[in-house]
Amino acid sequence: MVNSLCLCLLLFFVASSRLQVSAESVLEDATSDRLGNDTVREVNHSGSESTHPSVEHTGNESTHPPGEHTGNKSTHPRGIHVASWRFDYVRIPLVTTLFIVLTAWCKMAFHHIPYLSRLIPESCVLILLGTLTGVCVYFSGAVDVFPEFSEELFFLVLLPPIVLESGYSLHNRAFADNFGTVLLYAVVGTLINIFTIGPVLYGLAEVGAMGDFRIGFRVCLAFSSLIAAVDPVAVLAIFEELGVNSMLYFLVFGESLLNDAVTVVMYNMMSAFLEIDEIGPTEIALGFASFLSVSIGGVVIGVVHGVVTAISTKYTAHTRVVEPLLMLGLSYLAYIMAELFHFSGIISLLTCAVVQAEYAMPNISYKSATSVRVISKMISSTADMVIFLFLGLALVNPSHVWHTGFTLWTILLCLVFRFFGIFLISIIVNWFDRLKKIHYEDMFITSYGGLRGAVCFSLAASLAVEESMKNILLTTTMAVIIFTVFVQGITIKPLVHIFRVKLAMEKISMFEEVNTGVSYLPNHIGSNRLN
Repeated sequence: MVNSLCLCLLLFFVASSRLQVSAESVLEDATSDRLGNDTVREVNHSGSESTHPSVEHTGNESTHPPGEHTGNKSTHPRGIHVASWRFDYVRIPLVTTLFIVLTAWCKMAFHHIPYLSRLIPESCVLILLGTLTGVCVYFSGAVDVFPEFSEELFFLVLLPPIVLESGYSLHNRAFADNFGTVLLYAVVGTLINIFTIGPVLYGLAEVGAMGDFRIGFRVCLAFSSLIAAVDPVAVLAIFEELGVNSMLYFLVFGESLLNDAVTVVMYNMMSAFLEIDEIGPTEIALGFASFLSVSIGGVVIGVVHGVVTAISTKYTAHTRVVEPLLMLGLSYLAYIMAELFHFSGIISLLTCAVVQAEYAMPNISYKSATSVRVISKMISSTADMVIFLFLGLALVNPSHVWHTGFTLWTILLCLVFRFFGIFLISIIVNWFDRLKKIHYEDMFITSYGGLRGAVCFSLAASLAVEESMKNILLTTTMAVIIFTVFVQGITIKPLVHIFRVKLAMEKISMFEEVNTGVSYLPNHIGSNRLN
């Protein structure tokens, strides 16, 4: 209620200020027209049109660009004022900060209502809050109050904090033990999804399973490359609450992070294919060579910046205050440098974060390490809030184009091929005599936990296709996000209980403990590592 009331009051003041500004502009235009007419009449009366043009009698209009004087006047009123309204001057930081603070209050209230947090994930609440904000904004007519969502805003500002905080969380022995399986899930599983969902959607459209709807083959591949991105934030929150075993947790967590990196690389490659008239064997070979170079280049840049961080923090004993700055600054620099050379910024940042956690964290003080963890977590949560705000604004956008057949087929194929890829890879991994077998209940939960979120939404919003097709694909993407977050996110907790998934508190045999070297302490490495 507090959130809605504050937001409505803000929008009321925004609408009032806009009406006031528009009324003032109309009055100024009328006054200027009247003055202009009077000037012309004076000039005509004096008979000096040729020597004294009417433009010269208007003062300094020729030296000031149109709108400059009135703009400065509305933003910085002349004279001495006790108080003045300067909303245009603080519009973007004010609205963004207000939304973040109100969202933080809502998150606090959500976690203080036990029955609510047990029923629905936090992501559902954030999406509903963003949608409510979008409804209020559109009905108040204050759409231009919020900054425009763009590819640069997402990939250069909002995404890096989320990836960095997740990268620090990967510093765990359980992730290292399951890294091979995670890599197969993220690379092979994602490629299976991309090259099955896209062609099947194209085939269904061609045989008339979607009515008269038609879509190009390359557009289908570009769409499948973005819809394959998973974001199981809600699932991981449930896993932490229930205390599932560390193997399942890091299978889902690690696969989602590396999956985002793979999907972004594949999306860029498919988007490049959309700009080529004819695609032959040479272009396909160059595409896969680009996939390898982008991935390897990201790893190299991440390792270099991680090592530079470790070396730099060896000499900060007398300047502890710069330690968090070095950790966060060099990690973001790794992301920017990778993007500069068109490598994978996500892979670079993940690699840098893991190297920093292993080699730089021991060099810094306990207070600095705590500051890095808290700051990265805080900025990551803030970025999530802003992304859900834009998602809510996009949900109430009137330009949506709903196609029932295409949307339902997309949701079904995402589920089917997600299960197919996870089960196929898990069975193959178990067949190669994996010490800790992946049980069928773990396979099911891993498959069912493939929720869609921020990455696929941002990629769909930046897809370079014709406007009508883009509206259909963006609407379908948001339908998939809503279905996976609300339906799968809400039902996965009962399924964990139904399938009796092994929890971390259950005892394991001494043979399994010694041979795997598993540590069930969170964020702890080394005390039982086998060298």
